[in-house]
Amino acid sequence: MSKCFLCQFKSGVPLQTPTAIALGNFDGVHRGHQEVIRTLLKAAPPDCYPSVMTFSPHPQAFFTGEERLLLTPEAEKRALLHQCGIAQVIVLPFTQALAQLSPLEFVEQILVQQLQAKVLSVGFNFGFGRGRSGTAEDLRSLCAPFGIVVHIVPPYCRGSDRVSSSAVRAALAAGEVALARELLGRAYTLTGTVTQGEQLGRQLGFPTANLVLPREKLLPRYGVYACRVSGPALPREHLGVVNIGVRPTVGGQEVRTEVHLLHWQGNLYNQEITLHLEAFIRPELTLPSLAALRAQIAADCQVAVDLLERVVSYA
Repeated sequence: MSKCFLCQFKSGVPLQTPTAIALGNFDGVHRGHQEVIRTLLKAAPPDCYPSVMTFSPHPQAFFTGEERLLLTPEAEKRALLHQCGIAQVIVLPFTQALAQLSPLEFVEQILVQQLQAKVLSVGFNFGFGRGRSGTAEDLRSLCAPFGIVVHIVPPYCRGSDRVSSSAVRAALAAGEVALARELLGRAYTLTGTVTQGEQLGRQLGFPTANLVLPREKLLPRYGVYACRVSGPALPREHLGVVNIGVRPTVGGQEVRTEVHLLHWQGNLYNQEITLHLEAFIRPELTLPSLAALRAQIAADCQVAVDLLERVVSYA
């Protein structure tokens, strides 16, 4: 008897079958991923549930034993996939038993028996089965006898460069959030809960919200960014200036994400907010004094206004 891999799936919602499934990791849900999903939605029969099947932990993290920072932690990824029109997200626990399945066993035991898949959509470089020995073309061949139609989506390119999670990561590492936006089709976001910090920003005249992010969330290059800020506690978006880093001027040791909201006063403690990174202002600096830090923050705020005052309405 084949093992029920989905029995390990932690979900409060029953699995809906039959399915039309997009397969992959979908970290970032970038424009290339969106093309795989659009292909699926166009091909999905009316009686199938449009689904995405992804894996946790990330296979690379499983094999290396090292935590992998993610562009989109699970909750964020689910929300984005649902916005794309996906009815259910199936997160398959990546275990040793799963890793040892042959390509044919993966098709038979998971796609056919457990998910009752009718249509699949995958990227051109999709790999599956033991040691990623199965290719996208292998998937098409193995699925054909079961009547499963497999759509293989070619590379999605920006100019001559392929859009990929690696390209998004490289852009963020360089602080190129405008490029990341082009690759993602939206601004890169940081979503977390506001907690009380050391109140230094308030003392300097620029109160900040200290944001606690998911541990596995990938941060961009340390420095200062102009951003838009949204959240349930905010009736509308606000322009913000966010500092990401260790705050060397005040002898900081821990990485912090702190945002100052322009044209706003209030209490955001324990509230969830989202920062939409719009522009890189400057790298992290070590300044000679708190007075110099205050002056620099004021200058950063003015740069942010100059960059984005037309993006956010204060009316």
